[in-house]
Amino acid sequence: MTDAQRRRGATLDEAILDATWAELTEKGYAETTLEAVAKRAGTSRPVLHRRWATRRELVMAALARHIARNPISVADQGSVRLETIALLQSLSQRAQPDLLKTLFAMRDDLLESNSSLADLANRIGEEGLMSAILARGAERGEVDPSRITTRIASLPVELARHDLLMKLEPLSRASILEIVDDVFLPLVVLKSGAPTTGCGS
Repeated sequence: MTDAQRRRGATLDEAILDATWAELTEKGYAETTLEAVAKRAGTSRPVLHRRWATRRELVMAALARHIARNPISVADQGSVRLETIALLQSLSQRAQPDLLKTLFAMRDDLLESNSSLADLANRIGEEGLMSAILARGAERGEVDPSRITTRIASLPVELARHDLLMKLEPLSRASILEIVDDVFLPLVVLKSGAPTTGCGS
């Protein structure tokens, strides 16, 4: 029995996704093919095709796994401002050049398939991070829950992702503070309150 025959299920899937990430890192999205991934993984294109019908689906799976392996968590720091800054810093640090270039290169395929980066975000399940920060802020009396809509709650992360994809480089400290202090906090803080200052400034 060959190695390819012995590997099944999750083990084979992991080998394929490892091969996909290696191809993306070495060659980029445009040059990553199902044939090359199959060869690197020691399997066949029909095996890949049964799991992921298109290159886009395969790459999305590899991206989702990569991000899931590098999860983000934000501890309670007693301040919506500090926690939001920490979240955006973590997102920026995780967005290495290979990841950003892949996402940028995929834009045409995503449009053709009526898909988007939001689909990837939904698969990862990290959209609740900002909601958790705001919930803690509401409990502390920092933010007005009645002013928080779904769009406003997603605003810091969406602005950070936009800058990352447009510039293909990590966010500067100045950009993060601008998103948090100038754009986001004025929309959610209680009128009688003010952004918390201190070690995050």
